[in-house]
Amino acid sequence: MRSINRTGLISGTGLIITGLTATLIALVFPIWSYADRSGTGLDTLNAETVSTKFGPLSGLDREFITKVRLAGLWELPAGQEAEERGTTQAVRTAGRHLVEGHTFLDARVRNVAARLGLELPNQPNPQQRGWLATLGAAHGDEFDVEFANILRKAHGKVFSVVALVRANTRNSLVRDLADDANTTVLDHIKVLEATGNVDFDALARDAATASPPPLTHSPAPPGPTDAPQTPVPVSPSPASDYGLPPAASSPPPGQDKDS
Repeated sequence: MRSINRTGLISGTGLIITGLTATLIALVFPIWSYADRSGTGLDTLNAETVSTKFGPLSGLDREFITKVRLAGLWELPAGQEAEERGTTQAVRTAGRHLVEGHTFLDARVRNVAARLGLELPNQPNPQQRGWLATLGAAHGDEFDVEFANILRKAHGKVFSVVALVRANTRNSLVRDLADDANTTVLDHIKVLEATGNVDFDALARDAATASPPPLTHSPAPPGPTDAPQTPVPVSPSPASDYGLPPAASSPPPGQDKDS
C-alpha cells in the first residue's frame, strides 16, 4: 500500500512539473517569436536606422528632414503672397513671419542634410503645389481666409511630427533641428490664428476624421550625394528676394563636415 502511494505521488508530481513546463513554454514562445519576427516595430527601426557620427539616424529622422525642406518650398512663397496681397495687417504680418521663419529654417535643414549626406527635394510636392494654386486663384477676403486656414491646418499636422521626432530621435543634429522647427512652427500657428480667420471647428472635424498621412520618402539615405538641381520657382513674384537656395550635399565653404 505504501509503495502504491509513493508511486502515485511521484506520478502526480511529474504531471505537475510537466504542466508547469508547458505553461512556461506557452508564455515564453509568443514573446520570443514576436521579438524575432520581421515586420515588428523594433525590426523596422533597426532596418531603417543607419549609424552616423552624430548618433543613429532613423527612417523617421530622414522623413522629418525632408518634410522641413518641403515645408519651406511652399510656405515661403505662400508667405510672400500674404505679404503682398493680404487685405489686413494681421494677414500681412503672418506672411512676414512665414517668410522669415522658413528662410531661417531652410538654411538650418540644408546644413543638417549636408552634414549627414542627405539629398533634399527642390520643389514642392503635388499637394503643396495645389495649395499654392488655390491661394493664387483667391482674391480679397477670400485670399485671407484661404491663406489662414490652409496654412494653419498644415502647421498643425507638422507640429505633431516635430514633437514625435524630438521625443524619440537619437541623433544630435536632428534633435537640434527639431528644437528650431518647434519654435518656428509654433510662432506660425500663433500668427495665423491672430488673423481671426481660422475655422477651429473645421480643424477639429478634420483631426477627427483624418487618416495617417502618407510617408514622404526621403530621396536618399545618408552618404555622398550629387548636388541637386536649382529649385523650380513656384509662385513668388519675379522681383522677390526670398527664393530658397538649392539643397546642398556638402557643408558651406570653410565649414568642416565632421565638425
